[in-house]
Amino acid sequence: MTQQDQGFLIVDNVFTRAAMEGILRALAAADLDRTKAGARHVLSVPAVRQLALDSRMVGIARQFVGPLATAFRATLFDKSAQANWLVIWHQDTALPLRERIDEPTWGPWSNKAGVLYAHAPAWALEQVVALRVSLDDSLATNGPLRVLPATHRRGLLGDRQIEQFAREIAAVECVAPSGGVVAMCPLTLHASSKVVEDRPRRILHIEYAAGLRLAPGVELAVA
Repeated sequence: MTQQDQGFLIVDNVFTRAAMEGILRALAAADLDRTKAGARHVLSVPAVRQLALDSRMVGIARQFVGPLATAFRATLFDKSAQANWLVIWHQDTALPLRERIDEPTWGPWSNKAGVLYAHAPAWALEQVVALRVSLDDSLATNGPLRVLPATHRRGLLGDRQIEQFAREIAAVECVAPSGGVVAMCPLTLHASSKVVEDRPRRILHIEYAAGLRLAPGVELAVA
C-alpha cells in the first residue's frame, strides 16, 4: 500500500538535529503571538520559510499533491508537561482563504489572527498535505500523533463515523526523531494523547497545496 493509500508517511532523518536547534532558536527570537500550545501563522519567519522551500520538504509534499506543491501555512505546536492536552480523533477541515466564497459547502467561517478561515469541502482538502517536522524527538511518552490509516479516503466524517472507525481500525503512532518528518493528509483521522514524560514535543506543522488557486474563485491565503 502506497503512502497515498495510507494517508500518511513517516520519513526519519530528513534534517539534522543541529538544523532543528537552529529552527528553535529562530522561533524563540521571532516576534510571534504565542500561546501555551504554540503559535499560528509562522511561515513569515525566514528560517521557517526557508525550511518550507527546502527541496526535501517539497519532494515529500509532491508525492501527495503533485509537482506544483506550494507551502501556504505553518503552525508551531509546543507540547510539554507544562502545556499538556489531549486531542480526540478528528479531521483537519479549516483552510485560510484570501476572500469569502458564496458557496454553502464552505463554512462555518471565522477569523484567526486577521486571517479568514472556512471549513472546506472534501475536494479542496484532498489537494492539501501537512508535513510535520519534529523539532524534538517525538516519542511514545510525549504525546505523539496517532493516525487511522486510509481514513482520508472516506471523505468528511460525522461523529458517529469517527467513533466507528476509531473502534475498528488499528491506530499507528507516528514517532520520529528530531529532524524527522511525518506527512499527513488533512482528512486522515488523527489524535494525540497527553505527555506522560517531561520531555517537550515541538512540531513545525507546514501545509502544502497543489497550488494556491484550488478552483476558480477559491484561493488560499498564505499564513
